Amino acid sequence: MNALVTTPVPAATAEPRQYLTFTLGGEMFAVETLSVKEIIEYGQITAVPMMPLSIRGVINLRGAVVPVIDLKARFGAPATEVTRRTCIVIIELGAEDEHQVIGIVVDTVSEVLEIPPSEIEPPPAFGARIRADFISGMGKIAGHFVILLDMGRVLSVDELSTLSALPGRQEPAALAA
Repeated sequence: MNALVTTPVPAATAEPRQYLTFTLGGEMFAVETLSVKEIIEYGQITAVPMMPLSIRGVINLRGAVVPVIDLKARFGAPATEVTRRTCIVIIELGAEDEHQVIGIVVDTVSEVLEIPPSEIEPPPAFGARIRADFISGMGKIAGHFVILLDMGRVLSVDELSTLSALPGRQEPAALAA
């Protein structure tokens, strides 16, 4: 008699999510803050032989070995030119029992923004400079779009390990599309 009735919450009333915004090659990108562990100054990175160009190497983060990915190179652009504002954003990905910590090199970190679901458009089918499956949506902020990244796909461990098996540190052209 007293059955629980649940109704889906419309997107317009769903809670806004927080995103860390950063720039890469003059474009604004964002990732959900839930996946961001910390932001560190760009420092000593140990190169690892036979890795794709997008993998800069590894860093020692409080005793843990953390791989560092150059997002610009991952998206098919030239490698990030290191400046005094270049940062490494430490991202934690994974399911319940399997966590992966990866650093991403970005030009500059901007700010943390709240974006309501009503201000997020679906990813474009074409026209972006990065693979469409890397984009989870387009956030509208003050009349401009911010590319919301799906870090699970961008930093797919399976795909990155496939790249490292390729001869000669070359990213396949299909990944830069």
